[in-house]
Amino acid sequence: MKLKSTLGLAIGSVLAVSSLGVFAQGQGAVEAEAFAKRYFTDSYRNMDDGNLYGGSVGYFLTDDVSLNLSYGEYKRLNFDDRGPTGSKKVRGSLSSLDAVYHFGTPGVGLRPYVSAGMGHQSIGQQAHSGRDRTTFANIGAGAKYYFTENVFAKASVDGMHGFDNHQSEWMAGVGVGVNFGGSPKAAPAPYVEPVAAPVEPVVYEEVEAEPVRVELDVKFDFDKANVKQDSYSDIENLAEFMKQYPQTATTVEGHTDSTGNAAYNQKLSERRAGAVRDTLVNQFGVEASRINAVGYGKERPVADNATNEGRAINRRVEASVEAQAQ
Repeated sequence: MKLKSTLGLAIGSVLAVSSLGVFAQGQGAVEAEAFAKRYFTDSYRNMDDGNLYGGSVGYFLTDDVSLNLSYGEYKRLNFDDRGPTGSKKVRGSLSSLDAVYHFGTPGVGLRPYVSAGMGHQSIGQQAHSGRDRTTFANIGAGAKYYFTENVFAKASVDGMHGFDNHQSEWMAGVGVGVNFGGSPKAAPAPYVEPVAAPVEPVVYEEVEAEPVRVELDVKFDFDKANVKQDSYSDIENLAEFMKQYPQTATTVEGHTDSTGNAAYNQKLSERRAGAVRDTLVNQFGVEASRINAVGYGKERPVADNATNEGRAINRRVEASVEAQAQ
């Protein structure tokens, strides 16, 4: 298939997938991209700079790391003879296999990246027939902007060092692509109302026991799920209360502010609830069977998400335990 047909097919795929919006990013996703790059050659080659047009396919081994295979063909690539015959046009191609690490989290927005790998170049030669074949070590950096979960644009800079002739060359380029087929976002865990064992009221001298209650409100830093040291005393108070009343159980509820997409915030809220549950169990000895942990993402704010103060209040884990006083 000719290069123009290949690029046309890739661009058509971008337009088609952009209308779906049903596939997730992250581990297991596949990215297809069409690119155009300006190729800056080493001066020893006595060759004019040219353009590289092609495409790539990548597979995400994790949410952040992908393995990318690319192929491109050179256009407007000339040997500068500076003799009576003038310059000579040559044809060539570049194939590469690169590992790419993406920063940030999957979803709509900007994801910078770095890359490293190997490339193989094959181009025509100036003085005689045959091909000049060179193996390169590749390093690169750039950024992708995801307009939706599935469609992105990219800008990149790539450096190449030849093992054969020790030449150093580089390219700068842009591209567009699609992302599809990742693992579907997990549905929120259903809310289960804890059912405590029935408690017989304790009566002393004809006086009925009154209920007692302990509440927990743990705050978290932005985009974090680790329990801060200054929250340990409040968590310990809840743990001691549950030890005093061994018939009790509780549900630990995680929440986030409104920053970011809903799927990511759902997972973040679940991690926060799980972190508080683990602290109750591992640090303060409450039985795991007595604690349920759920996350509600950004769906249950208690303060205004339009302000920094409100968002800080919404980044929380809540729990409560009620019992009859002994």
